[in-house]
Amino acid sequence: MSEPTEPVPVTRAVDSGTARLLPDVDGERAWLLTVDGAPQSYVDLDDPEHLEFEYVRRIAHVLDTTGREGAPLAVLHLGGGALTLPRYVAATRPGSAQDVVEADGALLALVAEILPVPRDAGIAVHHADARQWLAAAPDASADVIVGDVFGGSRIPAHVTSVEYAREAARVLRPDGVYAANLADGAPFTFLRAQLATFSAVFTEVALVAEAGVLRGRRFGNAVLVASRVPLDTVALARRTAGDAFPARVEEGASLRRFTGRAGPVRDDAAEPSPRPPDGAFSIG
Repeated sequence: MSEPTEPVPVTRAVDSGTARLLPDVDGERAWLLTVDGAPQSYVDLDDPEHLEFEYVRRIAHVLDTTGREGAPLAVLHLGGGALTLPRYVAATRPGSAQDVVEADGALLALVAEILPVPRDAGIAVHHADARQWLAAAPDASADVIVGDVFGGSRIPAHVTSVEYAREAARVLRPDGVYAANLADGAPFTFLRAQLATFSAVFTEVALVAEAGVLRGRRFGNAVLVASRVPLDTVALARRTAGDAFPARVEEGASLRRFTGRAGPVRDDAAEPSPRPPDGAFSIG
């Protein structure tokens, strides 16, 4: 595996802005990826099971509670960053077949150069638009779809609609799970609409987030989980409650109350997620 050949930190212009790879002083081969100052990914090449970001850990909990423990999964990652979750799945579920779709080709090139994945990891990386790739993907070909698509600091409108959710359901196997990283703050217009949108397509929907975010105290991440079969929310809640920053799992009546009167969003009315307040996610 190659080592960086440039002075660190590594700074590059990418399609979505300016990317920086910052070495972590606490890890010999651990790196933080930022784009325009906003943290995007954290990767420890020596310990791919180490997940620094809380929302990434919560998506990992969804992956860990899907299917048989340790069994290989077919995972489609929409949005790649530095491939933190694909590396995690390859380490925790050897033999998994994973496709990663990332629209930022220059970012993919940077990650491939500085933070390459082992060739035998079962991870195939594709430079493509997430919605277009999903539309061309075979029926019932994925156990899990991870949605972590951002254009800068916002989720693009074309991956927030009922039509998009239907494509995700088509590509998932009958017992498959969709998990998406969302970002919003009070009054949660975007988040409530996403819950209504995916509830129109999937029979089971849950939301994982810190209590402070759900109470509107701050702008933050929330993980939406959807399936056509019952989710193991008991195991998921147990794992998320044990994190350094515990999260709640909302489902059923409490989630319906949170969603309120929000309705599903269609392509012709879809909008990107709200712009985060200054300093919400940036560093330095």
